[in-house]
Amino acid sequence: MSTGGESIPPLAPGVPELPPTIWREGGEFVLCCRLRVPRPLSEVFPFFSNARNLERLTPDLLQFKILTEGEIEMKVGTLIDYQIKIHGIPVRWRTRISAWEPPNRFEDIQLKGPYRQWIHEHAFVDEGSTTLMQDFVRYKVLGGRLVHSLLVKRDVLKIFGYRKQALRELWGEPAV
Repeated sequence: MSTGGESIPPLAPGVPELPPTIWREGGEFVLCCRLRVPRPLSEVFPFFSNARNLERLTPDLLQFKILTEGEIEMKVGTLIDYQIKIHGIPVRWRTRISAWEPPNRFEDIQLKGPYRQWIHEHAFVDEGSTTLMQDFVRYKVLGGRLVHSLLVKRDVLKIFGYRKQALRELWGEPAV
C-alpha cells in the first residue's frame, strides 16, 4: 500500500500501529488505520462481529443508532440498517456484509447512505496475547475532492480517532 508518497507495510504480525491515514488512489479516497489491543483474537473478533458493539465505537455527535431489529447474524449477505446524523442532518445507512472470513476479516459495503461508495474491510491478526486490527476503507463522496477536503476528511478522521480512543478505554494499552 502507498499513501501517495509513503509505503505502508502489509498487514502482518508485528507491523506498527498506524493512526487514521487518508490518501487518494485513483478515483477513491482510502483510509487505513491499525491498532494493537491487549486481547487475544478469540476475544476481539467476536466483539467486532457483533454489530451492536458499533454503537460503543461511534462518537456521540453522530447519534448512531442501529435500526435493524432482533439478533443480527453476521454472514455474507447480512443487511444492517442504521441511522446517523451528519452535521445534524439525519441520514439512513444500509450496509451488506460482502465478505465473512472469521476470525481474520469481514467486509461491509454501503448500499444506501451518505457516500457514493463505502467499502470497509475489518482485518485482524493474531499475535498471541495481542491482536492487531486494521480498518481499510475505500470511499467516494459527492462533490469529490473539494467536499472531501472541506468536510468529509475531517469527519472520517475524527470518527476513526474516536474509535481508537474508545477501544483503548475498553481494553487498555498493549504491554511494551
